[in-house]
Amino acid sequence: MIFASGNGSNAENIITYFQQKNTAEVIAVFSNNRRAKVLERAHRLGVKALHFDREAIYQSNEVLRLLKDMNPNLIVLAGFLWIFPTNILKQFPNKVINIHPALLPKYGGKGMYGMHVHKAIHEKKEVETGISIHYVNEHYDEGKMIFQATTAIKPEDSVQDIAEKIHELEQEHFPKVIENLLFPLPNE
Repeated sequence: MIFASGNGSNAENIITYFQQKNTAEVIAVFSNNRRAKVLERAHRLGVKALHFDREAIYQSNEVLRLLKDMNPNLIVLAGFLWIFPTNILKQFPNKVINIHPALLPKYGGKGMYGMHVHKAIHEKKEVETGISIHYVNEHYDEGKMIFQATTAIKPEDSVQDIAEKIHELEQEHFPKVIENLLFPLPNE
């Protein structure tokens, strides 16, 4: 189960990764943005794609009911920009994860997503950045850390260069981390 708000390149990568491995499947993609490209990507890949509004996730429990019916082993936030509701987190403890395009705890919190993060990192002239995959709690980007990967930033790197480096890390690591959570290796 994937929640996303935008383009959906991470969602597509996760879907195709598991379609090729045939070990698990993405049963649905949920989006809070009816125009999100992620919905088109999911349809094209044969995955159920659903749009919901604020009332459906925060007031009516409609999204929670759908999740309980589908009973996913893991809920993956891949570019989902709203705070995840506490009632869903309580129903799926330690089963909701998120990816963040920086090395948390730096550059996290409300409003810190996508190019906003890359721009802040560029302006601070950081020498490295990376991705953080973490469990979701009731606060933006504060859940228990699962995995981080780093990449160097050269002084001449632009904001777009940083974004591309992060995208490469996301594409390489996110599906593998999900797989490891679903199918842990012995002694982990």
